[in-house]
Amino acid sequence: MKIGFIGLGNMAGAMINGLLRQGIVAPEDVWGADVNAALATKRQEENGIHAGTDNTEVVKQADYLVLAVKPQFAAEAIHGFRDQIRKETVIISIMAGKSLEWLEEAFREPHKIVRCMPNTAALVGEAITAVTPNERLTEEEIANTLSIIGSFGKASIVPEHLMDAVVGVSGSAPAYVFMFIEAMADAAVEYGMPRKQAYEFAAQAVLGSAKLMTETGKHPGELKDMVCSPAGTTIAAVRVLEEGGFRGVVMDAVEAAAERSREL
Repeated sequence: MKIGFIGLGNMAGAMINGLLRQGIVAPEDVWGADVNAALATKRQEENGIHAGTDNTEVVKQADYLVLAVKPQFAAEAIHGFRDQIRKETVIISIMAGKSLEWLEEAFREPHKIVRCMPNTAALVGEAITAVTPNERLTEEEIANTLSIIGSFGKASIVPEHLMDAVVGVSGSAPAYVFMFIEAMADAAVEYGMPRKQAYEFAAQAVLGSAKLMTETGKHPGELKDMVCSPAGTTIAAVRVLEEGGFRGVVMDAVEAAAERSREL
């Protein structure tokens, strides 16, 4: 299986690192191209892959072709290589806002296409990625795609009409979480904790809480109740969050991101 990348930015780099780290493919089976020659050279030197600036060479080699260019440059990039792409090649798009319909129209001919929405946690191998294949992929090709996408986190198939919700709840979510961590750390600093240590405590609290939920499978409300002892510190904090409309603000933020995604 040969995997090609059109665009070699941060997300493509995370995918390549994950694929090689897990042994899904060997370096010599990965091909990539980027308009930035220096970046292509960097990927080649760091990962031992084939990399350059020629999209058509990547397209000719790839069994699975990852579109990792910025959405605003997608039409121009696709126009440059769409006549060289093979019918059996599986096209995997990680471009935000580009629907299966848009992609199919851009390629002009029927192709096997998968739309994906990862988040920046891919950079540390902890992404959650929504995957929507069109009807032309075989079960084996879908399984291979999930393996490729799962190399930098978790992958889950969702119907395309939920992609805007995915953007709100995971694609944009790292920003909300970083703001939450920063706010908690600011409060700790106000109480005298050194800034670096405050960030460490706040970040680990979020990481540990998320891991506790995913590994136990317990409902988040149940886990919250486990922490809230009678007349304790946590229930006092929860009351303040509720009075400030914490849940409603978070829901509004997710909905705002989803609506903007729908507009793109």
